[in-house]
Amino acid sequence: MGENPGGAEGWRLDALCAETDPEAFFPEKGGSTREAKRVCSGCSVRAECLEFALANDERFGIWGGLSERERRRVRLQRRSPLSA
Repeated sequence: MGENPGGAEGWRLDALCAETDPEAFFPEKGGSTREAKRVCSGCSVRAECLEFALANDERFGIWGGLSERERRRVRLQRRSPLSA
């Protein structure tokens, strides 16, 4: 990709969600996350998005293809020592 003109968060310039209805990424409680996750699945900056959400403790919405609950699980797995 070369130089990142947007700095540390330049990945946002390539995010597919920027071209999509933002409401899909912040569904009401009990609403479907299917459309947002479908968009994320084809996004080239999905990993950067997820890491941003984890680093900034994003509590709402779909980030990097994961829901709030799924991100919470990732955080807990990263904190816990690996068990055999």
